[in-house]
Amino acid sequence: MSPTKSPAATSSAPRPSRQDLAAAAGRGIRDVIAPGLKVLFVGINPGLYTAATGHHFARPGNRFWPALHAAGFTPRLLHPSRQRELLSLGYGVTNLVNRATATAAELLPEEFVAGRARLAAKVRRYRPRAVAFLGVGAYCLAFSLKAAAVGPQAQGFEGAQVWVLPNPSGLNANYQLPALAALFRRLRRATG
Repeated sequence: MSPTKSPAATSSAPRPSRQDLAAAAGRGIRDVIAPGLKVLFVGINPGLYTAATGHHFARPGNRFWPALHAAGFTPRLLHPSRQRELLSLGYGVTNLVNRATATAAELLPEEFVAGRARLAAKVRRYRPRAVAFLGVGAYCLAFSLKAAAVGPQAQGFEGAQVWVLPNPSGLNANYQLPALAALFRRLRRATG
């Protein structure tokens, strides 16, 4: 069995139909969050597949779950439907903008700024040790920055360390799984 496939990584749930995906446009998704997390991962926004299934990073080809496992965040590769298991490991997931779109390019700059304010309230309430933004461009839009480097940031956010990691979407050809896993591993080692 390959390191990225395991019985836990598969699901018998049917894939959403085209109609399901179309109906998911504009929908939000529930956070996977609890007080005192080691890391709160912050996606850009739910894709249509994610909104249709109700599971973060659910689209086949997204490398979030394989990168988490390869970096040592999870003891086995989790299927997106097992997302709540992250909480017992000290990790959570939310989105900067909680509106499903086919691509993040459909989001307006104002949505990122408003998302930052909503995220600030969550971070104040739940107090994660670190917040990891999954997408450099989204992070820059939310914080009105011209550029940001991948990795830890000098400026914290509501008392949490800030990390910026590449977007794990399969569409992000700049980072393949080994490179993503190496960056995720740096975050894991830094946050315990």
